[in-house]
This record gives sequence, C-alpha cells and structure tokens, in this order.
Amino acid sequence: MDLEIAMLLGQDGVTNGAIYALLALALVLVFAVTRVIFIPQGEFVAYGALTLAMIEAGRLPGTVWLLLAAGVLVVALDGLDALRRGGVGRLMKVVGWNIVYPLALVALMRFVPTDTWPLAAKVALTMAVVVPLGPMIYRVAYQPVAEASVLILLIVSVAVHVAMVGLALLFFGAEGSRTSAFSDASFTVGPMMVSGQSLWVIGTSLALIVALALFFGRTIYGKALRATAINRAGARLMGISPALAGRLTFMLAALIGALSGVLIAPIATIYYDTGFLIGLKGFVAAIIGGLASYPIAALGAILVGVLEAFSSFWASAYKEVIVFTLIIPVLVWRSLTSHHVEEDE
Repeated sequence: MDLEIAMLLGQDGVTNGAIYALLALALVLVFAVTRVIFIPQGEFVAYGALTLAMIEAGRLPGTVWLLLAAGVLVVALDGLDALRRGGVGRLMKVVGWNIVYPLALVALMRFVPTDTWPLAAKVALTMAVVVPLGPMIYRVAYQPVAEASVLILLIVSVAVHVAMVGLALLFFGAEGSRTSAFSDASFTVGPMMVSGQSLWVIGTSLALIVALALFFGRTIYGKALRATAINRAGARLMGISPALAGRLTFMLAALIGALSGVLIAPIATIYYDTGFLIGLKGFVAAIIGGLASYPIAALGAILVGVLEAFSSFWASAYKEVIVFTLIIPVLVWRSLTSHHVEEDE
C-alpha cells in the first residue's frame, strides 16, 4: 500500500464515518431520552434513499401509504382523547396532521410531475414523507409501553425492525437503487482526488451536528430533551411531557436517518435491507460512547469508518467481521471500569 491508496482509503473511511456518526448520535439521543435501543434507525436510511430514488423515477413511493396508514392508527389512538381534552378543534388538528397531511402528499406526487423538480426540492419532499414516520412509530409502538423495562423496549424494537424491513421489500422491491449525485465536481489535493459528493456528505454531517448542538443548547425544546435525558422523573415533575419528548426524539432520529440515506444514495447502491447493516455500524459507534457520550460516539464512528475502509483493502471478505469485532474489547473495557447497577423493577 502506497500513500495515495492510504489517502483514498482514509477519504472513504471519513466519508462513511460521517454517516455512522450521525446514526450514532441519533441512537445515543433516543436511548438517553426514551431508554429505547432503536434498532430500526437504519431502516430510515433505506427509506430515505429509496423514497428519493422513486421520486426521481417519477413513481409514487410506498412510504407515503405507510405514512397514511400510520396516521390513521394515531388518530384511532388519540382522536377520542383529543376530543375530550380540547373539543373539535383539537381533534381536527390531530386529523389534519395525521390524515390530511399524508393525503395532500399523495395528491401532490400523483398529479404533479415531481421527477422534473430540482434535486433540492426532491430531497425536501423525501424528508416530508419519511420524517413524520418517526413520531408516528413512537406513538403506535413505543408510547404504550414507555415505562416498561429496557428488555421489553428492545423486543419492541426488534419487532418494529422486522416489520419495517418487510414493508421496505413490499414498497421498493428487491432491486437496489442509486440517486443523482449532489455534485459531479472533483478536486485534486496533492496525490489524492476528492469527490464533491464526499465533501457534501462530510459538510452536511458537520452542519447537522452543529445544528443539533445549537438546538439542544439554545431552544426550549432542546433543553427539555436534555433534561429528560439527564433525569426523566425530574423532567416530568417540572412539567415536561414524556410523550412529547419521545415523539420529538423519534422525529429527530427519523430526520437524521432519512438525511443520511439521501447523502449516501449517490455513492452506494441501497437495497431494502441495507439500512440494518449501516445502522449496526452506527450502533457500534454508539456503544463506544457508552450510549451516553455524543463526542465519543462521533469519534468512534470515524474509527469504525476508517477501520472498515482499510479492512476492505486488506481483507475485504472479513471487513464486516473486523468492524463488529471492535465492539468486544469496548464492552470488556466498559465492563471492567463500570459499576453494575441492577435495574429497578
């Protein structure tokens, strides 16, 4: 291996690591606020990428029907309670967000040639379809068992993951897809050629991380999520709704996942089940951060990306094994340096 190859591998590793960093941050956030190990995080990556691919092909993505079905379930669960607490006005608000909004998206994509839109508009439409699935999934699958043990929440996550993978196969088929690149430019830096798409991935990831830091540090909702992550009982006593915190957290997780899918779709072929493997690598980074530290999880993600890139060069057949083996020494070290506390019944 010469210097040029090492730099190319390093570029690929940092690019992939930027995506894993976003997913690791989402996993840490979801676990800190809701105690949910969010296995379906990777499915939002696949949903975002494949929804954009179908929009570019001029087809109606199946995710919009999933959004409508999930909205109907949310109305069935919350409609009567909304009518009792806020009257017809609150009920209409619930119906508007969960049924009228998906129907409007269906009408838009059925009767307007969205495949002729600029790429930025297509990305925005993709996010408008995929991101609302996050809080809906929380309301339907997690909120009813929000106070259950971490093990039960993990079982629910496995069930949601299996359901979302099956629905992805139904909606998108078994064939993989790629989307248009954000930029076809390339730059020469010494002996290395840097692609414009890699710069888009890294730059967007950094921008989103900074935006999340500002959100948690400067906004009332961000501070409410931080308070819930630090002390759930104390946050509840201060009037912060656990249900609102959960829905907002899952919306952010869906946003991060869908945006990650949009970013990597031009540089990798995405299949209906690709998100699971990508999400697992983000999970390895989150474990390095102890499912608690955002900076360490981000650094762990870069480590995972670089390790994967160099493993693909030296032992491509075993690169996944090498990456996931990284979790073993991390768990052993944390087991030896942490105090074990039994979870309260």
